Amino acid sequence: MMAGSGPTVRQRRLATELRRLRELQGLTGEQAARRIGWQPSKISRIEHCISRVKAADLIALLNAYEVSGKVRQSLITLQVSAREQGWWDVYDDLPSDYAGYIGLESDAAAIRCYSMQLVHGLLQTEDYARAVITATMMSEEPAEEIDRRVEVRMTRQAALGKPDPLRIHSIIDEAALRRVMGDSKVMSEQCAHLLAQARQSHVTIQVLPHDAGAHPAVVGPFAILNFPGPHPDVVYIEALASSIYIEADTEVHQYHQVFNHLSAMALNPDDSHTFLHIIATAP
Repeated sequence: MMAGSGPTVRQRRLATELRRLRELQGLTGEQAARRIGWQPSKISRIEHCISRVKAADLIALLNAYEVSGKVRQSLITLQVSAREQGWWDVYDDLPSDYAGYIGLESDAAAIRCYSMQLVHGLLQTEDYARAVITATMMSEEPAEEIDRRVEVRMTRQAALGKPDPLRIHSIIDEAALRRVMGDSKVMSEQCAHLLAQARQSHVTIQVLPHDAGAHPAVVGPFAILNFPGPHPDVVYIEALASSIYIEADTEVHQYHQVFNHLSAMALNPDDSHTFLHIIATAP
């Protein structure tokens, strides 16, 4: 479990490969550090994605592990891509937790999420997002700052319109649809937007109605991020002052089980669409 901003998938992959190469050499972290002339803690920080791998450090590690040829070049290329700036880096005033999450989201292939009080950010309309951001900032922020946060949220949604789009399966608690953000017009438009999104093959929306009763996610919302290739899933939990990333296989598996349970309890997609239509067209 990791609090704070998380590493991108490319950073995680590089760290995993470096640990694998060390183990192939039969070296412990301490032995590898002595071979290079480092403190053992530096090896640990790199392999656990606490520290980014600098170019010079990568070369030192590859030399110590006797890595050459295509493997060596691929890892050098991976290190370069892992430090490339994402589109969100131009927003240098974003909280580090949020920026870290956007980095993970941008590398994800699919997201399974349960939303309890709010519609997931990838599915929000601009007016709904503005109402949410204004409410959650809880301060007299200038209008320009709110505009920038809304712009970031809308830009995130470009992932759903790519040629190979991000797949999202969103289970939305009825409470999130009944809680008025902005005004009734904003909510009506938000429900209509969800309906439009749900018509796309890569978007699945289910509503968890009040009468479903108690369920295993009553403690709060979560998102499970799935990545291309062999990279393990990550669970993201947003809290008031920070964020938590869950990476342990057994814990991630628990969240998958909870999500499957919620999906079985929720209205099926067709009935969810009917539910959303009723709210969207309510006077």
